[in-house]
Formats: sequence, C-alpha cells, structure tokens
Amino acid sequence: MSTDGHAGSTVATHAPDIESAGFVRIVTRADGDALAASGILAAALSESGIPFQVTVARTVGDRTDRVQRRDEQDDDSDELTVVFGAVDVGNATAVVRLDSDDRPATLAATDLVREFSADGSTAVTGVDPVLALAGLVAAGVEPGAGESEWLLESARERGLVERRPGVAIPTVDPVDGLAHSTRVCAPWSGDPEATRDALAGTELEFAEPASFGADAHRTIGSLVALDVVGAEAATDAAATSIQRVLQPYAITGTGIGTGSDSENEYAFSTVGGYADVLEATARTEPGTGAALAMGHDAVGPALSAWRTHGKRAHGALETASTGRYDGLFVVGIDDGPVEAVARLAVEFRSPEPTVLAIGDGEAAIATRESESLAATVEAVTRELDADGIRAEYDVGHRRGYLQYDVTVDDAAADDSVGGDESAASDERRVDNSTIIAAVREHH
Repeated sequence: MSTDGHAGSTVATHAPDIESAGFVRIVTRADGDALAASGILAAALSESGIPFQVTVARTVGDRTDRVQRRDEQDDDSDELTVVFGAVDVGNATAVVRLDSDDRPATLAATDLVREFSADGSTAVTGVDPVLALAGLVAAGVEPGAGESEWLLESARERGLVERRPGVAIPTVDPVDGLAHSTRVCAPWSGDPEATRDALAGTELEFAEPASFGADAHRTIGSLVALDVVGAEAATDAAATSIQRVLQPYAITGTGIGTGSDSENEYAFSTVGGYADVLEATARTEPGTGAALAMGHDAVGPALSAWRTHGKRAHGALETASTGRYDGLFVVGIDDGPVEAVARLAVEFRSPEPTVLAIGDGEAAIATRESESLAATVEAVTRELDADGIRAEYDVGHRRGYLQYDVTVDDAAADDSVGGDESAASDERRVDNSTIIAAVREHH
C-alpha cells in the first residue's frame, strides 16, 4: 500500500485478494466514473459467485464513517471493503481504496477485473468496454486516450461502438437528448419546446429519429455547435467544450449482463450520453445509478432522474447571480445541482478558469486547469471548521464539493427555545461571502 496525499488514505498497489473474500462491500464516490467502476467490479463478483453490496457515499467523511463502522463490527470476518474515492481508512483492516486522485476509478476497476479469476487461473468474462468508456468520459477522458486505448479497440472489434456525426446524447430522440443534456449549454437548453423550435430549422422529420443517417446527425451537430458558441453568454471556452460532445461514439451492439441473461441491450444511443446519465443519477438518485451501472433494469428511472437533473441545472444557471474575481467566477443559485451548474459554467459560461457554484448549504468547484482541487477543498473545509461551520467535502477529477452548516451548541439551542425561530434559522445560514473568501484564499 502507498499513501495518496490524504491523511490515512491508502491506494492498492496490487489487486486485493477478492477471491478469498466471503463478502465484498463496495463504497463509492458519487459520480459517473466511480459508478461505472462499481458496476465493472460488481459484474466480476457476480460472475464468480461472490456476494457484494454497493453503497454510494456523497462525501469523504461519509465514506470514512461507513468503512470504520463496518471494520469495527466485522474485525474477524472474511469480508472485504473496496472503496472508490478519497477516504481515511486509518487502521482499518480488510479495506482498500482501489483508485487514486490522479487516475479514474474506472481504470482501476478494469485493471482489477482483468487480473481477477474465478478459479485462480481462468479469467472471468471480462470488462464491459462500453460501461468503462462511459465511466472514462464522465471522468473527463476522451475514449481511446492513453490507457483507455484497449477499451475502445475492444468495443470496436466486438461491434459495440462506432464513431458518427452528431452530438453525444443518451436518447434516440434529439429533442429529448439535447434539451436535458448537461454536456451542452445553448439558449434552448433545459426547455424541450425551445429545443424543438431550434431544431425545426434543420427541416428534418423528427417522427422517426431512429432512422436518421449520417447526414441528419451532421446537420444536428452543426446547428448545436453554432447555437452553443453563438449564445450571448458564451465564452471562448465554449468552442473547445462543444468539440468534446461532437462526433460521438454511437452504441451499436449488446453487452455483458449482470443478471440471469448473458447479454443485455444497451439502452443509450451514445457513450457520452451514457456518461451523462451516470453523472446525473450519481448525484440525484444514487441507488438508481448503482443499479444502472450493474446492468439491472433501471433505465426508465435513470432517464427520468437525468431529465429532472438537466432541467434543474440549466434553470439554475439561467437565473444565477454571478461575480468575477481574479481567476475565479462565482455563480450563486437558489436551487439546483451545484456540481452540474459549476461544470456547465466552467465549460461554457465562465471567463475565468475556475468556477465556484454556491447553493443552499452546499457548493461546488470546477476548473479547466489540470491540477487537482483536493488541496484547495481540504483547506477550505479546515478553515470553515475552525470558524464553527460544520463542513464535509469530496474531490474528483477537476472538481470539488462542499456541504456545510453552522454548528449549534447545546447552549445556543436552549436559548432559541421559545424565541424567534426564523432568526435562529438565519443565524445558522452560512453567508456566501464566507465561502467565497475561503475559496479565494486557498485556490
């Protein structure tokens, strides 16, 4: 084992001895990359007859609490806990963090499954390359780049994906897919009727979008690109960001199942769209997202959660207040998914390389720069704690997340009894300026 920069946190330097485990608990970070990783590992465990449980935990503290509680209860058992995401394992036994801060969880899971065998010599069926590619896209990795080259080649050789013109969306219907996508930010985003009106300019017949050929997809892609970069609020970064969702990898075949069937139809039209659904469900309905990643029948609920997530994110960004500082763009929202808002802003709306999106009791940081935000988010959390603000955090690829509220001691609680409840509530709210100041100081 080797440390990864978080106090007490460990990273596996070799495959953990899963084959001898009587039960495997998978505790995972709440994002699309980690969900995909958990699904990949779950499939291998299921095929090998090893029982398991998947839990999605929103913050480092939540993951740590789950790991430590389980370790205290099962000190002498044959259970193993595998964690995707930063965690403080302390002196916990039979616990391993499989990924690291600078490498996607999906790659760590694929490495393990490739080594994993059912009888000590025969490899399991293998990694679902489409799920793995979706996880990598969620982590910000272009399919086929770097270590993922073999995954893309495997998917191509098996006829699972092919590159085509158009936009990376999860649904066959481009109106539905584009209106709710959080990988695109155009004047019509979040509004299906406005999206339909915009696409009417293509003069395509949308009654049977499944029959669209390359020319139709190319026409849609061109219109979307022009609307994204031509939006009044678009920044220079929008031109780069939209390129990542054009010319998508379409999903064309069947994949590995984790239930009774050996194969299952992929429910999404593109790899990038699949990634968008994984991201949305990880943040809003993690149980649904975990079931989806494991290949269970959760497509309907997942798409419903994705649509709601997309509408809320675009609606929040549209009505947000903004502030610009040296190197930092602040977006204040009343209600909405702060992480999706931060990512949309940094990719399409921010004149600065880093965005801080602040909601009610939570905030998210996203950046276009290559360095990790872990040190920044940890330092902000410590400062808030020192100021009497109870804070939890999480970190991922070019992103950070904060949950916070004011710690109320027993004396203060007693004083509020019979008093002005609204005033007590106001006192417990954390002013946005406090969060902005802390982030500016440590970023």
